[in-house]
Amino acid sequence: MSQQTSVIQGDITQLPVDAIVNAAKNSLLGGGGVDGAIHRAAGPELLAECRLLNGCATGEAKITKGYQLPAKWVIHTVGPVWYGGDRGEDETLGRCYRNSLTLAAQYQIKTIAFPAISTGVYGFPLERACKIAISEVNKFLHSHKSIEQVIFVCFGQSAYDCYLKVIRELT
Repeated sequence: MSQQTSVIQGDITQLPVDAIVNAAKNSLLGGGGVDGAIHRAAGPELLAECRLLNGCATGEAKITKGYQLPAKWVIHTVGPVWYGGDRGEDETLGRCYRNSLTLAAQYQIKTIAFPAISTGVYGFPLERACKIAISEVNKFLHSHKSIEQVIFVCFGQSAYDCYLKVIRELT
């Protein structure tokens, strides 16, 4: 794993980074899990800006201001729902990370934090998602030098332990 990446357990809405990534629904209008937490913490202005974006396709990413969050930006990406792995879920999840990082580079974002995209109600297997996340971030950082720090933020202990396990396996 790169020196530019780290794993923490905590609340993504509290991080003083340039951007946080929201595991959003296609509508971008808030929901449960990390999506709802980000919308609540950012305040009503986030929802108002999201209404102007006309949603987001699965695997794609869009950016808004962070409003009342410590982060200046929120990058919204829509992860795939897990259907067993034979509907392109791995590739789509990989695109979430690539497209989010591409937007970050375009906006000259130096520090970015990711949740474990699609591993909540969308049912993506955690270890499989961790491998994709870490692999995609490492590939991107290898070829793009503008991003200085990527933080994987785990809400619970099991996600944190899984990220650490996968990192040990990949290094």
